[in-house]
Amino acid sequence: MSDKIRPHHLERKAILYVRQSSAYQVTHNLESQKLQYAMQKHLHQLGWREIEVVDDDLGRSAAGTVVRAGFERMVAEVCLGKVGAVAAREVSRFARNSREWQQLVEVCRIVDTVLIDQETVYAPRQSNDRLLLGLKGSLNEYELDLLRQRSVEARHEKAKRGELLITAPVGYVKSEEQRLEKNPDRRVQEAISLVFRKFRELGTVRQTLLWFLEHELQLPTQTPRGVLFWRRPSYRSVYRLITSPVYGGAYAYGKTEDVLRYEGGEPRHRSRKKPREQWLALIPHAHEGYISWEESENIRRIVRENVITVEQPGAAKKGAGLLTGLLRCRRCGRKLTVRYTGSQHEVLRYTCNRGWLDHGEPRCIAFGGVPVDDSISKQVLAVVQPAAIEAALLASEEQIHHQDDAIAALERDLEAARYAAQRAQRQYDAADPENRLVTGELERRWNLALQRVREIENRILSATAEEQHTAPTPAEFAGLAEQLDQVWNDPRSDASLKKRIVRTLIQEVVADVESSAGEIVLVIHWKGGLHTEVRVPRRRRGYNNGHTDKALVEAVSLLANICNDDLIAGVLNRNGHKTGRGNRWTKERVTALRSHHKIPCYSPENKEAKEWMNLTEAAAFLRVSARTVRLAIDAGELQAEHPLSDGPWLLNRQELMSGNAQRLKLRAHRGGRRPAIPSENQNDLQFSST
Repeated sequence: MSDKIRPHHLERKAILYVRQSSAYQVTHNLESQKLQYAMQKHLHQLGWREIEVVDDDLGRSAAGTVVRAGFERMVAEVCLGKVGAVAAREVSRFARNSREWQQLVEVCRIVDTVLIDQETVYAPRQSNDRLLLGLKGSLNEYELDLLRQRSVEARHEKAKRGELLITAPVGYVKSEEQRLEKNPDRRVQEAISLVFRKFRELGTVRQTLLWFLEHELQLPTQTPRGVLFWRRPSYRSVYRLITSPVYGGAYAYGKTEDVLRYEGGEPRHRSRKKPREQWLALIPHAHEGYISWEESENIRRIVRENVITVEQPGAAKKGAGLLTGLLRCRRCGRKLTVRYTGSQHEVLRYTCNRGWLDHGEPRCIAFGGVPVDDSISKQVLAVVQPAAIEAALLASEEQIHHQDDAIAALERDLEAARYAAQRAQRQYDAADPENRLVTGELERRWNLALQRVREIENRILSATAEEQHTAPTPAEFAGLAEQLDQVWNDPRSDASLKKRIVRTLIQEVVADVESSAGEIVLVIHWKGGLHTEVRVPRRRRGYNNGHTDKALVEAVSLLANICNDDLIAGVLNRNGHKTGRGNRWTKERVTALRSHHKIPCYSPENKEAKEWMNLTEAAAFLRVSARTVRLAIDAGELQAEHPLSDGPWLLNRQELMSGNAQRLKLRAHRGGRRPAIPSENQNDLQFSST
């Protein structure tokens, strides 16, 4: 017995502290546990009768990065003066960090508690023992740091070679050669590939997630131990799958770092993402990917650009504003914001008011969004028009694939559900029929599996019937390609898709307002580096958003001389004109326009009084063909009105009674041809005499 152990130490209880650093050691290093528990016998030999074993911290590290409930309880009892000795097989079991080690030594010194290991007894009140305990604590901490450093360096070197595989992500398995291979389950492969196909089609993580939720499709996931199961997808699971370089065939390691903080006196671990340039290893083409490395990089770029920043417009959404996030103020350089006003929030307006909101600066510019969007749309359509036929064919294929993807995914789910039902049936058949406790549960599982099969079969039937009922044909898509303007302006066209097309072609649009000229000046910065200036007339004060253009009113005034309101509406629609509120023309709307501008309605009496004729009537009046009259108009021999490019010609009776008209009539009746019009630039066969 050591002379450092006094009677008052033996009167108090002794605590034996047992600890191992990891769950693996607890499971496999059983001899170490036996040696630590054997210290009870040593304490009995030293004279203690009351011995408490504290083994709450088995599987907990003493590096100071985790909370140890057993160690804290032991220190608390020492502080109360109830403990005469604290013992461990080695003093490193108590702590391997200076903070907790010095705390234990200091508390034991104050209350006069000795520390015991397998070799000796330490009295913290003695300076020599306190010095020795301090050295041992520092050596224990240094030893742990050295081991950790060597282990981390070895892991990093292995990772730099692409050979460190801890767990395989969803969709992959580890081979015997410690390489990633695709999961042999075809259902898993097709589900992951479907995620990437839908992202290419829809353009955002959220829209991809909503598509899976709409069709009630599940995605594979796995537990930390690698057990695969299927569940309803979440935004986080889809985002991690889409942005992970692993699915592009790359090996990546060191994407995050562990940050240790103390909150409330306790250590807290936080994982923080590192910038890509700080990753420890990134090796493209390390294994077979679900997509190519180039496509993986493109997806990362799209996801990054979907975030709204000062320089990026963010993802295209469902709002009507075609240029949301693309307009920049020429005066202050800030992005313009979009506002929807009106009783139904359908009136679009672009404003630059961030300076006023943030710093009280004067407002820059603001203007209506409809005419600006229409002007930019015309520029975009002029660019994409040559590829309209090819785009229509691709759209037809995408439509077919869009429906086939959902049905194919359901068919894979059906195959898996049928297998589960067959497996449940085999388990039920193999059970002892007399053991109702077992067979009853197996029967319930079998019924649930069969119910799952019926649900999926019904969903496949519904999806197939809907496809046959609503699927457009390739011929219909090709027909739409010839009417690209109509398709683009159709209210049923997807606004987010149109925005994606615009953002594919346009980097940004710099906007300004010239009040003196009454124009909105737009400078389009195309992705190829070219710039195009577009000037849009600004709505004058006193005119509302539903005001019809003055030139269109004049055209209606002329057409009313020879056409009724129904025919005028057809001509306006054929020329692609809309009302001031963007609607198609109808007979009632033409009537309202005439009434507002006090334009007389058509009648045979008014037509006769004003002496207006169309091309056919003028030809009959001159008793010549309509083609002859048209050629005379083109040659300038006859004066005529043509208010709309795809509409009727208007000729006045007085013009048809003029000398030019009579000479035309006489020439036509004699069978003469209209002489060719000489041109100054036309060469002849006359030689110069000089």
